[in-house]
Parts: sequence; structure tokens; C-alpha cells
Amino acid sequence: MKLAQLLFTQGFGTRRECAGLIAAELVAIEGVVCDEPDREVEPVGLNFSVRGEPWTYHQRAFLVMNKPKGFECSQKPKHHPSVYSLLPAPLRQRGVQAIGRLDEDTTGVLLFTDDGSLIHRLTSPKHHVAKVYEVGCKHPVDAVQVARLQAGVLLHDDNETVRAEACEATGPDTLRLTLTEGKYHQVKRMVAAVGNRVEALGRSDFGGVRVDALAPGAWRWLTEAEAEAMTRKPLPAGAAP
Repeated sequence: MKLAQLLFTQGFGTRRECAGLIAAELVAIEGVVCDEPDREVEPVGLNFSVRGEPWTYHQRAFLVMNKPKGFECSQKPKHHPSVYSLLPAPLRQRGVQAIGRLDEDTTGVLLFTDDGSLIHRLTSPKHHVAKVYEVGCKHPVDAVQVARLQAGVLLHDDNETVRAEACEATGPDTLRLTLTEGKYHQVKRMVAAVGNRVEALGRSDFGGVRVDALAPGAWRWLTEAEAEAMTRKPLPAGAAP
């Protein structure tokens, strides 16, 4: 692949803009400046930098962010900044999209990709991708509430019963819920259905991907093992974090 084309696929501008970056000696490969836009390079695993910023070639973008409070999962936010503003320009340029959404006040694991078919598969209810939520409740959590959430509850204004794949009390007023569906405000509505109220909510796991080492607002590429697990067919329901 020609170097200018490689930069274009990675979101560094139009083909002409990418050629201009190279001609201006703003691109280095493995630490060595290259000023030849038509230079042939092997893209797989290639490490390069643009304007001194290191980058690694990825045929498909697949990353995870530790979403902070106060950000909307929208390209056109209405009341709060967009999570996309926390991503570098090349990723926005190549069109990454969030896989599902988290509310403005919800934190934790948020996946992004530029693979439209993968977004559809990972958000489709029939694939039962496990998502784990850490829930802070207004009132004490008891065994009856846990049992009801596991058995299934009828949501307000919904004629369908939904159940947690797994549920456990993690403290006097905290829960860990594992869901394999993705209904609107599902965790908040399920907790309300058993007579409690969500005061704090974070997603700690999405299909085995976690953000334990990431600061709020930070992101990273998925590891090869994580990406392989997420793209494998079929994805396991109720997989352990």
C-alpha cells in the first residue's frame, strides 16, 4: 500500500492532504522521516507518526473508552459535550461510532468501531452479548429484589418481561447486574420495578472488555484477544467478566 493511501485509511485527511503531510516531512515510519507519498509500505503492524504523534495501523478501528459522566453518546449532543470530542481527530475522521449508548450520567465501558456490520451484530438482541453494570441504589438492596430481578420483571409501559442474566448484591445498597438485552433505560427501569431507584450507574464489562486501568475519558485499542472474542460467532451469553 502506498504511504499516502495508508494515512488516508487511518483518518488523517483527504488523499491530497495526506500526500501533503508526507511531502512536508511530517510523517515518520519507525522513527525515520519519509517524504515520499508513493512509497510502498506493508501496513499490517506498521508503526508511524504524524506531526510527532505515534500511531499504529489498524485495518478496522475497534476501541474502548472509559466514559465519564457529563458526556452524551451522540454526534450532535443537545445538553452536554459529546463523547466523540474525547477521541483524536483521525478516529473521528474515519467515522468510528459508539456501539450502543450510555446515558449522560452513566459511566464505564463504551466500545467504538468503524465496522457497521459489527455494530449491528453486537447491538442485536438475538446475539445476547453480556453487559455487566454496577448499580448504586437509593434504598437498601435485599434478597427479594435480587430474586425478582433474576426471575424477571415487567417494565412500566412495556408488555414484555425482562430478566437479568445474573444479579448479586455487592453491598448494602449496591447491585451487579448482567444483561443480554439493550432496552431503553433498562437497568433504571428494572430496578424501579422492584421498588428501588438507581442513584449511580456504571458499565464494568461489555462482552469481556473492561476499562479497569483507564482514567475517565481515556481510551485504548482493543487487544487482539479482546477483538477476537468480540468478533467471534456466536458470542457467548452470560460470559464471565
